[in-house]
Amino acid sequence: MPQALTIAGRKIGQGQPPFVIAELSGNHNGDIGRAKQLMRAAKDAGADAVKLQTYTADTITISHDGPEFRITGGLWHNRSLHDLYREAHTPWEWHPELFQLGRDLGIPVFSSPFDETAVDFLEELGTPAYKVASFELIDLPLIRKMASTGKPMIMSTGLGSLGEISEAIEAARGAGCKELAVLHCVSAYPSPVEEANVRTMTHLAEAFDVVVGLSDHSPGSAVPAAAVALGASVVEKHMTLARADGGPDSAFSLEPDEFREMAETCRLVQKAVGRVSYETTESEKGNLIFRRSLYVVADIAAGEEFTASNVRSIRPGKGLPPKHLPQVLGRAARRAIKRGTALSWTDVD
Repeated sequence: MPQALTIAGRKIGQGQPPFVIAELSGNHNGDIGRAKQLMRAAKDAGADAVKLQTYTADTITISHDGPEFRITGGLWHNRSLHDLYREAHTPWEWHPELFQLGRDLGIPVFSSPFDETAVDFLEELGTPAYKVASFELIDLPLIRKMASTGKPMIMSTGLGSLGEISEAIEAARGAGCKELAVLHCVSAYPSPVEEANVRTMTHLAEAFDVVVGLSDHSPGSAVPAAAVALGASVVEKHMTLARADGGPDSAFSLEPDEFREMAETCRLVQKAVGRVSYETTESEKGNLIFRRSLYVVADIAAGEEFTASNVRSIRPGKGLPPKHLPQVLGRAARRAIKRGTALSWTDVD
C-alpha cells in the first residue's frame, strides 16, 4: 500500500503540507444558510476540505426511552440519542447544495456515512472520499461498503483497541480500498490535552503502513501541532462560526480565526520538521564569518613566540579553527604579524 493518497487532486502524505479538514457536524444549528456560511469561513480559514456527516436520527439509532438510549454526563447529559441526532444531523436534502457550493468555492466536500443507504446517496453526489467515524470503526460491513466504491478512505480510531483497528483496516483493504489514512483520535468531547497520546499515531504508521493523522477534539491547536511534528499528514478539527451561538458541538469547535491559526501553525510545523540535515543552510551561510577563530591580538615580531597574550580565539571566523590553539602556542612566528590579523598556518614556524 503506497504511503500516500489523493483526494480531489490533492496528494496527501509525507513531504506534503498537512491536509486540514473542517468538520461541520451539527454546527449549522439546523440552518442551511449557516451551513453555507461555515463552508465559506472554512475556505477562508485555510481548510483543504469540508466534511459533513450523513445520517438521520432513524438511521443511526431508534426512538426509545430505555436508559441505554439516554446519555449520562458530559455536554449532552440526559438527552436521548434520538433527540440529539435529530438536532445534530445534516438534512439529506441539503447535501446537493452543499456539495455544489464546495465545487463553486473550490474546496472538496465529503462525508462520514453512518449506514449503507448513506453510502449509496453519497455516491450519487460524487463524493471524492469517505470518512469512517470513530464510533463506526467496529461496523465492518459498513467499512466494506465504503471500500467497495474504490474511493480514498480516512478512518478515525477513537475508542478502538489495536485489534479493532487492525480488523477495520483489513476490512477496508480486503474490500478494495487502495488509498487509506488512519487518524488517531480520542473520542471525548472535549478531550483533555493530557490524554492526547499523539505518539500512538507514529505506531499506527509503523504497524499498518498507512498515512496517519489526527482527528482532534481538544481545546486549541497545541495537539494538532504536536501531531504534525510527529508526522501527521491529515488534521481534522470541528469548526463553528461562534461558540457563543451554541449547538451540539460548539463547545469543542474552533471559531474561524482560531481555525486559521491552527491551519497555519500546522503547515509551518510541517515545514520546520523538514529532514535530517547537518548542512549549512542558505540563510546561515552569511553568518559563518561570525564564528570564532584564531587571531593575533598584539603585534608579533618575526621569530617571536606565540602566547596566550598575543593569540586568542575571537570573532570573526577568518583564522584557524580554535581547536588548533594548543598546537600554535609555544611555536614561533615566521614573519612580523600585525594585531588584528587572522592567523593561518603560513604564519607559524
